[in-house]
Amino acid sequence: MTAMTSPSIRPARPDEVPALEALITASARVLSQGFYSEQETEAAIAHVFGVDSELVGDGTYLVVESHDGVLGCGGWSRRATLFGSDRFSGRASGLLDPTRDAAKIRAFFVAPQAARRGVGAALLKACEDAAAAAGFTRTELMATLPGEPFYAAHGYQPLPAISVDCGGVAVRFVPMSKIL
Repeated sequence: MTAMTSPSIRPARPDEVPALEALITASARVLSQGFYSEQETEAAIAHVFGVDSELVGDGTYLVVESHDGVLGCGGWSRRATLFGSDRFSGRASGLLDPTRDAAKIRAFFVAPQAARRGVGAALLKACEDAAAAAGFTRTELMATLPGEPFYAAHGYQPLPAISVDCGGVAVRFVPMSKIL
């Protein structure tokens, strides 16, 4: 497949959440192979992965689309929650101060058929640009194991991996950050 040359990136709409949840599930199941066991992937889907409706409401959760349909989704946030969907218990809705806090890069998922075509890179650039325009000078995120090499290639520095309890299944993630 060739690199994506001119994706259309726009804010996600509330009525798209079910379709985005389906894209996220498909992405996790296919692109996590070799990084997570099937049990870890399903636990992460059930407890962590998914859309955060606050980001959709804030207009900071984006979709990448082309003539092929929605190819990916993800966003950035000025809220304290670092990761997790509406189902995740570790959420904190408070607003961040761009003069001292890092913007959060959140919930990036690419449709399996669009992987390695520039979808994630275009989405990440749009999010970083928007965060910088809002006054943030740093970003941070919680990468999945398959996402870590992607973010590292885009200048993110990893911290030691952590394990998150996803309904009794430990799933590893990697905190990462970047100066914009």
